[in-house]
This record gives sequence, structure tokens and C-alpha cells, in this order.
Amino acid sequence: MSDVRGVLRLGAILGEGALWDVAEQALYWVDIKGRLVHRYDPASGEDRHWPVPTDVGSLALRRDGGLVLALRSGFHFFDPATGVATPIAEPEPDRLENRFNDGKTDRQGRFWAGSMHDPETRSTGALYRLDADRSCRRMIDGIGCSNALCWSPDSRTMYHADTSVGTVWAWDFDAARGEVANRRPFVEVPAAQGAPDGATVDAEGFVWVAHWNGWRVTRYAPDGRVDRVVRLPVQRPTCPAFGGPRLDVLFVTSATIGLSPTERAAQPWAGGLLAFEPGVRGLPEARFGG
Repeated sequence: MSDVRGVLRLGAILGEGALWDVAEQALYWVDIKGRLVHRYDPASGEDRHWPVPTDVGSLALRRDGGLVLALRSGFHFFDPATGVATPIAEPEPDRLENRFNDGKTDRQGRFWAGSMHDPETRSTGALYRLDADRSCRRMIDGIGCSNALCWSPDSRTMYHADTSVGTVWAWDFDAARGEVANRRPFVEVPAAQGAPDGATVDAEGFVWVAHWNGWRVTRYAPDGRVDRVVRLPVQRPTCPAFGGPRLDVLFVTSATIGLSPTERAAQPWAGGLLAFEPGVRGLPEARFGG
């Protein structure tokens, strides 16, 4: 395994949502509070970005072209060619202090994204499933901060975290029906190690979790034991994603939000994009079916 390196220093307020596009060989990611969608091309080193009208929690690639965005209040299609965001569903009109956060597409083409209480004092968040026919369903409720969505390679297990309580949960996942059942704790992250943020699964079925305020990403075995800890030069890593031509590079987004000037000076890569070769490969991310 090679050392962690910085690949893009932008000082994002809240970098998140890393997603590798196999077809384009590029990494999409977002700055939630900066209200920007980014596309980073490792071959050229170019990072393009598009402004969006509100906070943008996560994104997915569309089978029909363009992106799906989880903006502050709901789901939108987004066309990078025009910069236009088209509303699809607004599932929380009564939860005015909420915003959408982490999201990912399951291998059957459904986009899942969760919300959070933006002041982070109440458990008013929920997890939603957006189907290819554009119908939207609330799947899990009572969440403080929805995060760490990913699925085991066989799609029999869905992982999902509530960052506010430091727990990553495992659910039985019915891939055909898109249903979840039998929630149980997968990992309890000690407070001294930060809190679970974004996550991804490698080809061996191990789960990589970014630790907000923990200066690390951890690789967990399918039984929840710690397999490996990779220390990072940033306090607030947010989301790991496998990329590169062989899906053998782990990219990690990060944040500057809440850091003092002294803390930012001590970690110049905060808000930037990091990468390292973990010695294992990831899996290609699915496209939204609509």
C-alpha cells in the first residue's frame, strides 16, 4: 500500500459524495455547503464544477445521461451541459430544518439518499428510496444524520450509519424488492475515533468508513472487526470511493467546516481530495435506472 497523497487542494467547505464514473474515468463529488457539483479528471488534473441552487448532499449517475442530485429539500435531475436542475420529488416539506445528505444507487438502479437535522440536535432525518419510475418512498425514519450507505458485493446486506449516535447498522437487503429488514449494529465507533461518515465496500466485501473528526478511514471486515486503519492528514474526512482504471485507488473527500484558522493552517489539505492505493479493488457503482 502506498502512502496517502493529496490530489486536489480546494479547501471545500463540506466535500462529500465521491462517486467514480467508470465510463468517463472521472470522479464526481460535491461541496454540500459550497453548493457545487464537481467532476475531477485524474488524467488531466482538471476539476470542473457547477453551481446548484441549494445545499447538495449527494449525487448519482443516470442511465439516461446526466446526474441525480439530492439537494437540500429533495431529488432533482441535473444536466451538466446546461447547469439546469429539474425537481423530481420533495419528500420532507414539513421538516424545514432538515437537509439531504449521503446517497448512493443500489445495484438494481434505485437511488437511496438520507436526510439529517441540519442543526444536528434532533433525530428528524430519514432514508428514502427513489425508484426508476420517479416514485419516492420513506424507508427508515428517526435518524439524526444519515450516512455510510453501501451494499455488500452480493447485495444481501445494506450498510447505513447514523453519524449522530456513532453507529453503522447492517440490514438484510431484499435486492429484488428493495426492502430492508433485521437491523443490527455492525460497528460502534468510539467517540475518541470520531464518528462514521461516508462508506464504500471493496470487492472482498470489506467496508471502508471515513471517520469525521477522526483523521482516518477504517477497513472493517464483514463481521465488524477492524481490519486496517489508514491515518489521514485531515481531521474531517467525509467519503471514500474507489476509482482509477482498475478501481484500485481509494479517493477520500474532506471538509473545512467548523475548523478554526489555526486548525486549518495545521492541515492544508483539509477540504481537499486525497488518494491512496489500498491493495484491494473496489466495485463499479451502479447508475440510476431512470
